[in-house]
Amino acid sequence: MQEIWKEQAGEISSTFALDTSPVAVTFTNSEVDIGEQTKRTWLCRALRLAATKDSQFVFDRENSACPGGSWHCGLSAPPAEQARRGLQEFLTRGEKLTHSIVSFQRMQDLGSSPPTGLSERIYLGPMASAPLRPDIVVFVCDPEQACRLVTLDHYWDGKPIRAELTGSLCHAAISYPVVTGNTNLTLGDWTARRMQKYASDRVFLTIPYERMANVVLAIPECSAGTAEVVIPEAFRGGAEE
Repeated sequence: MQEIWKEQAGEISSTFALDTSPVAVTFTNSEVDIGEQTKRTWLCRALRLAATKDSQFVFDRENSACPGGSWHCGLSAPPAEQARRGLQEFLTRGEKLTHSIVSFQRMQDLGSSPPTGLSERIYLGPMASAPLRPDIVVFVCDPEQACRLVTLDHYWDGKPIRAELTGSLCHAAISYPVVTGNTNLTLGDWTARRMQKYASDRVFLTIPYERMANVVLAIPECSAGTAEVVIPEAFRGGAEE
């Protein structure tokens, strides 16, 4: 299989002068050889290291260190009974990310469901060296780069993104785009940003891989890419003011 995603990663990175690598995320039931297997870690940490250090990770139920990340991304079932009571207490009285168990319930029920049982493993690493076709591509980028990429994403079909900003970083940046097939822009959650030391100017834009070919094709056609803006004579006066 031609690994065209590697070429696409290079073209996008050079066009937007990205200082981080586009991150490929693939859900798979197959073994993935990335050399020495990583130790247990958090998905939100792996996302930062893949973007900034070109690190690769293969997650399964055993080496995913965050219970929340495991169930948000489908590697384990959502917590029930006493485990759910503990999570309610932690989010409302520990992390203080939501006011009450009622608001926590709304956060869960009004968002997309996790991809429970979707796969045995999740590959996460730089798109330019990913051994598998990505399911989604995550850009850890600045707002201007995100703006340009969003514009390219809907250049051909005009379909606006249906953003889901709230919830955990792994939910908004990984599971929501996987489950819905929607491009998503999120700020991440405050705990993940703080603990994993994401820079204050970073946002998270996720594009389903099936949309990436059109994103690349739009680069020379769209002014958010490399196309030159042409202002008609009738508009030039106002534009210059």
